[in-house]
Amino acid sequence: MIGARLLFLGVLLSSVPSLVGLIPSVDRVSGPALAAQPSLPKSAAALSVARRYAEALASGDRVAAAQLDFACQYRMVSASARRLTAFPPPSASVYAECWEPLAKAHETAIERREQGMDGLWPGAGNLVFLKEDLSLYPASVFVMDLLGLSPPAGGLRIEPESSLPLPAGSFRIRDDAPPMAAPATLVRLRVTYKDPLTSPATYAPGAYRWTNTVKRPRAALKAVTVKWVVLSGLKKLGFPGDAAVVNLPVTASTDTHPSVPFVTETGGYVAQSGAWWTPADAPGVLIAAVGRASRFPDLRERMAMLNRVLIVDPAQPEALTALTRDLYQAILNDGAAAHNMQVSDQALAVRFNELYWNTYSQTTRMEISLGMEVGGLSKPTPADFLYRMIPAMEKLAQVRPEDLENRLRLGNAYRWNNDQLAAIATHQALLQQFPPERAALRARALIELAWSKIAKVAWNRIFDDPVIVEAYQEAEEAFKLTDRPIDKFAAAFTMAYGLAFAPKRDNHAMLDHLIEARGWYLQLAGASQESWRYLLSNDTLKGLIETDPSFKPLLAAG
Repeated sequence: MIGARLLFLGVLLSSVPSLVGLIPSVDRVSGPALAAQPSLPKSAAALSVARRYAEALASGDRVAAAQLDFACQYRMVSASARRLTAFPPPSASVYAECWEPLAKAHETAIERREQGMDGLWPGAGNLVFLKEDLSLYPASVFVMDLLGLSPPAGGLRIEPESSLPLPAGSFRIRDDAPPMAAPATLVRLRVTYKDPLTSPATYAPGAYRWTNTVKRPRAALKAVTVKWVVLSGLKKLGFPGDAAVVNLPVTASTDTHPSVPFVTETGGYVAQSGAWWTPADAPGVLIAAVGRASRFPDLRERMAMLNRVLIVDPAQPEALTALTRDLYQAILNDGAAAHNMQVSDQALAVRFNELYWNTYSQTTRMEISLGMEVGGLSKPTPADFLYRMIPAMEKLAQVRPEDLENRLRLGNAYRWNNDQLAAIATHQALLQQFPPERAALRARALIELAWSKIAKVAWNRIFDDPVIVEAYQEAEEAFKLTDRPIDKFAAAFTMAYGLAFAPKRDNHAMLDHLIEARGWYLQLAGASQESWRYLLSNDTLKGLIETDPSFKPLLAAG
């Protein structure tokens, strides 16, 4: 007889887990919470309660969430002098009051600071960025309404995973009241985010956690498993609902008092359960996002969207191309705003602004080295553009080495960042790829290589460095190779500028080269005498031209 009863009990217990699989997954998180199903076994009922609670949080349903939250029900009971038989009406203020601690807990995960060129879509105030270890966040953070209400069609999917009975949870309604006990069940739910563009951001798995001088890589979270403790049988204890989820404790534990409620397990992130978006998960979404970013008028919004694409696929070539192009242009635009010279032709404006940064980066360097955060500034600086652009250019050079313009500009960026050897090596490698018959490209590479070598000597002030002679020779070769007026001008100007740092400066040779450069420059569309004079006003040439009378004709009109 006893054996038969044990056999029956074993069959009954083994059938309970199979009922969990009968609970349908939740594919959207909008709408009212589902009705309770008290006829289900305890484990299935607990899963249903936790799922409905998560659904209510994600949809921003304050009433449904509060009615399934133990801390809120506890607030209702402890504030009432008599036994509650029903919940307050939806208009009651208690629901807003119960939402406040949740919103406060979630606020720690919402990025509200201006991140400049490192911002991530959907931007400050809308981005959930989990900077701490995931185990430190309450489970509700992973299903907050900011995530649940994001497109498309609700931003996440919730699926029941497993449940496990626990020792009863205990609590007192008041300090002088006797302790109460309620059956407890540990429930696990799988939360999957539908869109890599709006899912929570974290630091990449395996990234260092402690102080470092470089920025930590980030990643887009795709799915997590969260756990909650569900207390049941609460109605007989005077609660308005029969089951509730323990998300935030009513009071935290101290050295002298346990937490309320006291349970043997805590909710939150299940260790090692996280999955992150990978390039193969949504390639079409990423390509579409790059196209979408190109239509944003604001640079910060474009960067945020492109950065989001690149934390999912760091080698996405379209995103890298768009990001580096926009940031390089932003640096040139800031140069134009600084010198305030009118150069109407686009091609000449690019070269003119590059020359501005070539000379400026060898002298005061403030604008090109002081970032927004370090400087306590309200908007990004050219330094912010530069620091974000260089790693993206490096990655693009690996992904698309055939993009020669990117590699030329990468060398320029190294030069402006005072990374002297990298600038020289980058332009030297490009030069070796161009055969003599590709005269235009070879001339361009020679001019940029010459400037990178000049920058090394100009900053280090080691005037017997042999690279200064090499720089002159390379600019001279470029002048002979090219037949393009803009490159003729650039090569002649580079030779003259480089001679300023020669061990034995030849002022007459400098004057000849500057006269040659002036002749070619004033032939160019968009050039003017005023902008030419500005080219001679940099810190390197200004003193020489103002003190040597032989240079005065360079400033004359005509």
